[in-house]
Amino acid sequence: MKLKTLKKKIRRLETRLLEGPKKLAKLKGKLAALVKANAAKAKKKSTARAAAARKKKGSSTAKSQAKPAAAKRAVAPKKVKRKLNLSPERREQLAAAMKARWAAKRAAEATPPETSATGDSTLGQAPQSP
Repeated sequence: MKLKTLKKKIRRLETRLLEGPKKLAKLKGKLAALVKANAAKAKKKSTARAAAARKKKGSSTAKSQAKPAAAKRAVAPKKVKRKLNLSPERREQLAAAMKARWAAKRAAEATPPETSATGDSTLGQAPQSP
């Protein structure tokens, strides 16, 4: 290796080693600032939520006396179903599995339970002699 290229490589390595701690300190500072900002944002959200709850509680006291408690529970928002990204093959496979499950369920409902029938079946038959 030539002297010039060797010196150049050494110089670049030294600068990279000097930049390393600077970059690390810079990134740590950014991380600390981000953590601090997120904590402040969370605190702000919680106080706003508490204030909204207090405001809602104060305004709904007159209404809550007029309405029964059962009416409050019925106001639950419906959960939105997500559309699954399925391939046509997988969709067919799931449809077949669901149809089989439904058919088994219908068959189980159609046949009466045989737990009580086993005890009655021996009473009606005559004992067999060997």
